[in-house]
Amino acid sequence: MIPIRYIQGDATRPQGEGIKVIAHICNDVGLWGAGFVLAITAEFGNEPERQYRKWQKNPPANRPFALGQIQIVPVRHDVYICNMIAQHGIKDVSGRPPISYEWLCVCLERLAAFVFPLDGVSVHMPRIGCGLAGGKWEHVEAVVSDLSENDIPVTVYDL
Repeated sequence: MIPIRYIQGDATRPQGEGIKVIAHICNDVGLWGAGFVLAITAEFGNEPERQYRKWQKNPPANRPFALGQIQIVPVRHDVYICNMIAQHGIKDVSGRPPISYEWLCVCLERLAAFVFPLDGVSVHMPRIGCGLAGGKWEHVEAVVSDLSENDIPVTVYDL
């Protein structure tokens, strides 16, 4: 098991060698324009958003645009963005946070399956799901720790 590494810094500028995957949570309605995605767009341009919107409008049969699905978008030769659909809608009328810990777990399992065969790969993220998605870090951290239990290095960034 590799413990989660916490550092001060910007998750859009992942530290380390090898392939780096920046993971973040997306909603299931195709909206992109608030929260961490603004930092992604500022750092990497419109391609992650373009791919997300294209996926939402015309999903392939083998990868529907739905909770629990992920999309990997290369943005540099050694950096990928992982769009993880683990947020249902934007706001819940009952006051519950829109994050789904259950679907986040499924997304992270899919991410682990993607990165596991790659040598020297690491996963980077802000405290996903704890901003606009309304989650609590202690719940998210428990799910994210599954990656580190599978010997996948994870770095969490705090600005």
